[in-house]
Amino acid sequence: MHHHRINFDKYHPGYFGKVGMRNFHLNRNHDFCPTLNLDKLWALVGQDNYEKAKKEGDKVPVIDIVQFGYYKLLGRGHIPKQPIIVKAKYFSQKAENKIKAAGGACILRA
Repeated sequence: MHHHRINFDKYHPGYFGKVGMRNFHLNRNHDFCPTLNLDKLWALVGQDNYEKAKKEGDKVPVIDIVQFGYYKLLGRGHIPKQPIIVKAKYFSQKAENKIKAAGGACILRA
């Protein structure tokens, strides 16, 4: 045993060798799904955009949360009774119900 391995055996026992099975087709990013709660939805686009959408009743704002780095919209919190169109990869059932109750729509995005 060389001097390098003696040091590792002394201070890091079990460093060398094989343990367990190998998974060759493992996709580590398979379950990557950053989430956003409903109460933080208007914070993404800013308060001035909310006021502008409130004044213009005929135009409905579209918020694409994937552009901000979020994939799933969860239903915690309240949203104002402002119609809104939200694009996301995933929606929870509560979030979808709350958006539709406010007069908005949920669009699934690939």
